[in-house]
Amino acid sequence: MTHDASAQLLEPLRLAIYRHFADTGRAPTREVLQLELAVGPDDLEAAMVSLAASRLVVLDGDGSIVMAHPFASVSFGFSVMGATTLYWGGCAWDAFAIPHLVPHEPRVLIATTCPACERALAWVVGTDEPPAGSELVRFATPAARAWDDVVATCQQQRIFCSQACIDEWTAARSEPEGTVFDLSTLWRLARGWYAGRLDANYQRREPAEAAEYFAAAGVPSSFWS
Repeated sequence: MTHDASAQLLEPLRLAIYRHFADTGRAPTREVLQLELAVGPDDLEAAMVSLAASRLVVLDGDGSIVMAHPFASVSFGFSVMGATTLYWGGCAWDAFAIPHLVPHEPRVLIATTCPACERALAWVVGTDEPPAGSELVRFATPAARAWDDVVATCQQQRIFCSQACIDEWTAARSEPEGTVFDLSTLWRLARGWYAGRLDANYQRREPAEAAEYFAAAGVPSSFWS
């Protein structure tokens, strides 16, 4: 396959991965992708590596798809249960984004546990208004450094029962607090962040556009400035 032909495969491959996640809650296998796209294994692998380099999928050491944000193929601590589909959210942000992105699941039950006290936490999250709750989300890594180690970034992005639980967690690990905000802000952050990702010719936001989005959502500037 020529370089131009390989480049032309990237968008159909991206769409196939994202739409499979949206429809099934699971990552597509290489065999499914080869059949759908009518490509051989070598061409598929080359295109997959290019997608990962463009930060549109996250691969593990053996090349398996770990995440296609907001979807994950393994647990990052957040289950997202719709009426017909069970998803893994890649982090708190991604879990809250899924009902906004998947038209057939506009209301979901998001469940997790507080990292500090292990209390079970759950909310019904829809597209009309934020869920009720006094819990807090902690972003340990600022946006500009999220892709230094994106898997670690997602693993550390959790929802806590209270400020006291955050204080206990960070003190025990000698970690800075990071950025902390409430569920309403998390819902606004997630609401439109992935808009268009299931459509053809999706374009990621440039940094200035992302900063405007974060500010409009009410996210503290310590996360994105």
